[in-house]
Amino acid sequence: MAGDLVLLGDPVIAAVTTQDTGEPVVDAADGTGLRVDGREAPYNPLLRFVRSGLRDRLVRAAASLPSGVHLLLIEGYRPPAVQLEQFTAYADLLRERNPEWTAERVRREASRFISPPEVAPHCTGGAIDLTLCADDGGELDMGTEVNASPVASANRCYTAAPDIQSEAAANRRLLVTTLRAVGLVNYPTEWWHWSYGDRYWAYTTGGSARYAPLNTDQLVPPG
Repeated sequence: MAGDLVLLGDPVIAAVTTQDTGEPVVDAADGTGLRVDGREAPYNPLLRFVRSGLRDRLVRAAASLPSGVHLLLIEGYRPPAVQLEQFTAYADLLRERNPEWTAERVRREASRFISPPEVAPHCTGGAIDLTLCADDGGELDMGTEVNASPVASANRCYTAAPDIQSEAAANRRLLVTTLRAVGLVNYPTEWWHWSYGDRYWAYTTGGSARYAPLNTDQLVPPG
């Protein structure tokens, strides 16, 4: 399964043409009823922000879910500096554990879990990490926790992982069906990661990327 995947670190993703539309970045929860989790807020206070096109699709997806089931947004926009820090830390961990790996392999294996900064979907405002929750906020069983690494989860974080319990598999199918119906694409090594308008979305759909990476000063100030 793993060998056939196109990863964010692959050259074909970097080669995708990007022409930013200038679409605004908005607070995903402002007036939408979308739920936002705060677990990543200490590391990224801008996580509520996404491009308006992504926000609108998330609203439509949330409205189509069965009664009592909700989207729970974990992290949208991620500043390039945070992305670089996270990618470097994970690559360093893999390099320490696998000293025989070449630099190219370290980069590729790291990109199964965290995107190289120069092509990172979260830095465009076009990507969202999310899960499903119940009315009381309790997260549904998805087979792994959000942000479980391939190493730690024995690849059960892969969206199509075959060895998860039936309830978790059904919940993943619901998430996949709901988000694909509004035009989002999934990064197949992370069941929780979905995007619209970024390079990976463009590669998957055969179009051009609509969103380029943004610096924090290009965002609407929080609050």
